[in-house]
Amino acid sequence: MATEDERFMALAIEQAAHAAEMGDVPVGCVLVHDGEVIATGANLRERTKDPTAHAEMIAMRAAAVRFRSSRLLETTLYVTLEPCAMCAGALVNARVERLLFAAYDPKAGFCGSLGNLVQDARLNHRLQVEGGYMEERSRQMLQDFFRRLRQREPKERWQSG
Repeated sequence: MATEDERFMALAIEQAAHAAEMGDVPVGCVLVHDGEVIATGANLRERTKDPTAHAEMIAMRAAAVRFRSSRLLETTLYVTLEPCAMCAGALVNARVERLLFAAYDPKAGFCGSLGNLVQDARLNHRLQVEGGYMEERSRQMLQDFFRRLRQREPKERWQSG
């Protein structure tokens, strides 16, 4: 029987697959409060041509509307790729309590790889973090996506369809 964390990360992986189906980098997330999914997000950067349309940002925006608050207290974010600096900062500002991410991002991750913004003692809020959770499936999905992308002609890259 799957644990609650496994169940929610599996839902985040489904969101990542949805992003890939839309031609975007396969990153997905699920935001949970009291054991209930309150928002989901799939990466939409390339589809919307919006540099802030990361899965985490989409989920946090939806949750803020639902909660009618910029503070997402007592929530857990499950995401398939280590959050970047922008998303890490938003997680801190939103007061998310806990973060579980699957694959580490050595080129842009800011929750352990390049830095650890979400646990910086100088900030007024810090998150509980677990990285590498159910990592293999997410890492493989990302590697497959970028392998297929490199096989295309350069002019065809990043065109949403």
